[in-house]
Amino acid sequence: MEKNKNRLKNTLKQDWHAAEVDEVLKLTDAQRGLTDDEVRQRQEELGKNVLPTGKQVSLAAILWHQFKSPLIYVLVVAGVISLLVGEHLDAGFIGIILLINAGLGTWQEWRAESGAQSLQEMIKLKTSVMRNGTWQELDAEALVPGDVIRLESGVQVPADARLVEVNNLQVEEAMLTGESLPAHKETAAGDAQTTNAGDKKNLVYAGTTVLVGRGRAVVTATGLHTEIGKIADSLNQEDTSQTPLIERMERFSRMISVIILVAAVILGGIGWWHGMELMDLFFLAIAMVVSAIPEGLPIAMTVALSIASRRMAKRNVIVRKLSAVEGLGSCTYILSDKTGTLTVDQQTVRQIYLPDGQTLAVTGEGYNGEGEIQIDNPDSEHLHRFLRIATLANESTLEKKGEEWRYKGDAVDVALLALPYKLGSSPDEIGRETDVQREIPYESENKYSAVYYHRNGRLVFGAKGAWEVFEDKLVEDEKEQAAEMAEKMAADGLRVLAMVYSITDDDTSDLAEELHLAGLVGLIDPIRPEVKDAIAECHEAGIKIAMVTGDHPLTALAIAKEINIADGPDNLISGAELRDIEDDEATLVEVLRDKTVFARVSPAQKQKLVKAFQQRGEYVAITGDGVNDAPALRQSNVGVAMGSGTDVTRGAASIVLKDDNFASIVAGVEEGRYSYDNIRKVVFLLLSTAAAEVFLIMLSTLFGLPKPLTAVQILWLNVVTNGLQDIALVFERGEPGAMKHPPRSPEEGIFDRQMISQTVLAAFVMTALGFSLWVSWMNQGREEVSARNDLLLVMVLLQNFHAFNVRSETRSVFRIPISHNYLLLLSVFLAQGIHIAAMHIPLTQRLLEIEPESLDEWFTYFGLAALILVVSEIYKVFVRRREGREQKVG
Repeated sequence: MEKNKNRLKNTLKQDWHAAEVDEVLKLTDAQRGLTDDEVRQRQEELGKNVLPTGKQVSLAAILWHQFKSPLIYVLVVAGVISLLVGEHLDAGFIGIILLINAGLGTWQEWRAESGAQSLQEMIKLKTSVMRNGTWQELDAEALVPGDVIRLESGVQVPADARLVEVNNLQVEEAMLTGESLPAHKETAAGDAQTTNAGDKKNLVYAGTTVLVGRGRAVVTATGLHTEIGKIADSLNQEDTSQTPLIERMERFSRMISVIILVAAVILGGIGWWHGMELMDLFFLAIAMVVSAIPEGLPIAMTVALSIASRRMAKRNVIVRKLSAVEGLGSCTYILSDKTGTLTVDQQTVRQIYLPDGQTLAVTGEGYNGEGEIQIDNPDSEHLHRFLRIATLANESTLEKKGEEWRYKGDAVDVALLALPYKLGSSPDEIGRETDVQREIPYESENKYSAVYYHRNGRLVFGAKGAWEVFEDKLVEDEKEQAAEMAEKMAADGLRVLAMVYSITDDDTSDLAEELHLAGLVGLIDPIRPEVKDAIAECHEAGIKIAMVTGDHPLTALAIAKEINIADGPDNLISGAELRDIEDDEATLVEVLRDKTVFARVSPAQKQKLVKAFQQRGEYVAITGDGVNDAPALRQSNVGVAMGSGTDVTRGAASIVLKDDNFASIVAGVEEGRYSYDNIRKVVFLLLSTAAAEVFLIMLSTLFGLPKPLTAVQILWLNVVTNGLQDIALVFERGEPGAMKHPPRSPEEGIFDRQMISQTVLAAFVMTALGFSLWVSWMNQGREEVSARNDLLLVMVLLQNFHAFNVRSETRSVFRIPISHNYLLLLSVFLAQGIHIAAMHIPLTQRLLEIEPESLDEWFTYFGLAALILVVSEIYKVFVRRREGREQKVG
């Protein structure tokens, strides 16, 4: 028993791709399969073939998450204090704010949260397995190492396994390796030094799909120990990263808390100096705390991110986590997958080389016959011989049914079948015109497919395969020029195939020793047409782009050069080269400075690349669609998944591109920047108003005057009248030039020099006007309640005018079309209307201690409040002039 256990443990450590078939078969009896007793023993030791699943996020957890913010903590403390001192109305206001904010955030995130069981579903399938001497259909979860399984076209591989028998077996592994082409499988032992999953040709992996052929394999790893299982396990780690917005708001909240504490101490000192009673001083401090806290900010932030997420959805960007909206707008580096993200993920012929020296360009892209072969002489015998071999030595189909192109089979074969259509013919027409005598299907051991056909009374052998297969068999006078052309095509990132032929009398012979070249063909997975412009816009926005792919280095470099994210080989590094330095963090970070193309990289290396860029101070977004991308997406600051990708990838991402379009990322970045700019506008509005309220209280206390506003009146200003306008501000369309400046540093706070100066200026104007009126009224001997009534109206009017000021920090309010935000105009009228109505409603009259104003008084205060608009417009003129001088100097 102990011996068997040790043997099973060793199976998980064995490099099975380097083992001979005989060694693999020691795991089991290939003719009989495992017995029930052996299966039971192995399941006890290694468990079932199931993947680990993360905890599904509950509605309660999402709700609780909404309260994890320092600004919320400050509000909660203020609410508790208000409750303890009997200010139930204040506490009720704060409680309503907290509930509205939590409800909005919970609703948005719950709607976007995808199912958490997608990983498990990937291997919930039936499989054909040899047990007790017979083939049985069993659930994949019943598999154990040593089971013999049968694979055939269309089935999903249920576990990692070592192939012991193949017949033209091709497996789609893009979801795991990133390879755009199917992997041709074989049984021969591989090199023990090979570590990249895509290079292990005798292994198949759980979750991949058999496209063509059949085979038999011995299971070597199940569940957690499979390649996909290792990835799944890494995804269960808790995500602790925070977006710059959250970090900035935490710093902002700490700053507000310190300011409140310092102001409370100063106020206490002033009150004590004036001989105020302790309880009066305490209630005065409560009023000041209420003034200083921007109660409307949490709701405004949540609404701003929700609005941005809806706008993104219209531009095919689905947001799963609200915080990712601003996070995408803050990213400084995008690491993009190649296949299916930058490219269309459909093999296409780009170039044909004929033995007469002609090089023909081919237009169109994807699995269809749209486009043309650009040739002066369409009747060229060289071209037609090339097309006959490409079409006849082919096991796929491509046809047009109505307006739809339908295809089946190997990706390269389908791409070749598009060529006859592009010359005005079709594969069927070529087949009807040709007398085929014998076909030789593709075998992974031979690496070519062939056909014998009659032409002009002679028997012709035609073959299609990798250039390397035929190179040494070409006649000498054709070899050198063809080799040069094949090398040039490969250097351009094209996958090179050769068509060869010979005249023969025997249709049973093997590959002839002397072959003639019928032509070379260069294929590529074409770039999405909108990608170049999208990358150019990212560069203009100060965002750096790199490609991370499992594809061949030459192919990756060619694509990168074409879309302007690489200049040459110095920008390229392969997974093999990374292995030598990836564990030395300092060296890795240094090497990455001039690298923008990462080819043949493993999932673990993708994660390390993300970490290295983050250590360089980059805020990283990474795109992907395969399972192999999921760990890196989880590690990144913003994970962006393709909508057509795997459930695993979408589950690990915070943003999903519905149309798989890289250009949609640019739209997402733009909306993210708009949302952050709008949040800054809200902060500007709330902080300048809050600062004015605090200064009013402190100055009144300093000069021995009664408090100018009660706590309830301040809450009315902050939550009701001001709250309508700050919510309306988040609907701003966005200022031009958002994509013309570099991303803000994650270390940068909400406030910069510009915003600080404007906040101070606005607070000064509101304080000066409000305090002057308050002093004047107190000197006139007016009743406090009546004077507060007028001062409250003045503050509401100041907020109304100031809401238009904050639409831009530099542009004149008169140059911003009101059509960009009709809601703001409506909110101003509504805020003023609500306040006027409150003056006439008995309940609000009592709660707020207010009364109606005459029309003359309203017009007087309206004119006085307009001063803040005048002062702001004058200041913006100076700002624009200063920026103009700085641009000239620059």
